[in-house]
Amino acid sequence: MKILSKIIIAICVFWTGNSFAQKKWTLDECVRHAMENNVSIKQIELDNQLANIDEKDAYGSFLPTLNASASHSWNIGLNTNITTGLLENQTTQFTSVGATAGIDLFRGLQNQNRFRRSKLAVISSQYQHLKMEEDVALNVVNAYLQILFNKENIKVQKQQFSADSLQLVRSQALVDAGMIPSGDLYDMKATLATGKQRIIQAEYALLVSKMSLAQLLQMEDFKAFDIADVEYEFQPNSIFFETPESIYQQAKQERTELKIAENNVKIAEKDVDIAKGARLPSLVGFYSFSSRVSYANVPNGLGGVMAPPPFFEQLDMFKGHNFGLQLNIPIFNGFSARNNIERTKVNLEKSRLALEQTELDLERNIYTAYADAKGALETYLATREMLKSREEAFRYTKERYENGMATAFDYNQSQTLLVNTQSDLLRTKYDYLFRTRILEFYFGIPIIPNETE
Repeated sequence: MKILSKIIIAICVFWTGNSFAQKKWTLDECVRHAMENNVSIKQIELDNQLANIDEKDAYGSFLPTLNASASHSWNIGLNTNITTGLLENQTTQFTSVGATAGIDLFRGLQNQNRFRRSKLAVISSQYQHLKMEEDVALNVVNAYLQILFNKENIKVQKQQFSADSLQLVRSQALVDAGMIPSGDLYDMKATLATGKQRIIQAEYALLVSKMSLAQLLQMEDFKAFDIADVEYEFQPNSIFFETPESIYQQAKQERTELKIAENNVKIAEKDVDIAKGARLPSLVGFYSFSSRVSYANVPNGLGGVMAPPPFFEQLDMFKGHNFGLQLNIPIFNGFSARNNIERTKVNLEKSRLALEQTELDLERNIYTAYADAKGALETYLATREMLKSREEAFRYTKERYENGMATAFDYNQSQTLLVNTQSDLLRTKYDYLFRTRILEFYFGIPIIPNETE
């Protein structure tokens, strides 16, 4: 245990040495930093980019296609003259060029529905991004409040340690005066050692909570991370003037997860429309241009070689155009179109059930959050009243101990109950703060107000 204590103290000293003149982060700064650097949020941002690219693909389906081609080849020996069609022993060069264009005139409204679906997918990705930001912000708030709790807990433990140190001096005087047995002095020393151990444990808990928040913020130099010393006083929250039902009705208009589920239903409906479009005829317009040029070393019978027509003259001579319309009517494709329609209808039903389940989950979560916040409030108030009783009980036990009317065991027992109640009060206060923040979040109040905390 002594070795562990030394290690923890060394870590805390190292932490303190690195945190000299360091920046103190506010809650607002922590949340905003997380929005810009959290890995999960960055991954969602990449998904947004992919959704935007898919939208461009869908828009591109309305545009005509245009492709060009060109080739050049050599034929040596006995081969067919492409121009005359005769077999000749010659070296022939052949150049061809071409271009094709096409456009969908009608494809069962699939292009239109794909474009509408792509726009819905972009909206859905934006909602996903917002949902991830909300989740990260809640995690940051929880981690931030945990650090504040640990900081205040250290203050409580140190204050109690100071009181125990003074009490040890008084106990020594009482032993010297013969008012209490010398064995009580050893109990007081054990109490002081226990208090020191509590301080070490509290400092270690603070260290861990700082590391957790720093890592959540994706900070490389997390050893030098610390937050501003802000004290949140207990205040009754106006959110309790609302009923769980009114909070739920407000959340149905605001909550991101519900908008995601609703948008997924719309996407599934477009998938059904796209699948149905495969059973309709499609009409495509097309146009192509082609031409060719050939060069052959053909003897002219006089010991010379016949010269081919010039390049551009041949291009004009051999040019050709091809255009028209192509109508495709699906008749039978192994039930693939019908099965795809049925598949999309099943997915649509699943999306509708997911929306219904999301509404039920949201309602349950809000009622649970309301009960948790209400319970946290009542627990805090009860603990605050308990602390008053513990303080009076400890004061009474302390007086009796100093007058030799109580044992060191009675003193230590009363003190332990007091310290535990002080820690419980801090814990219930920050639990109340976090629970009410969640409830406000469901009601549509931003996690971080416009003004800095």
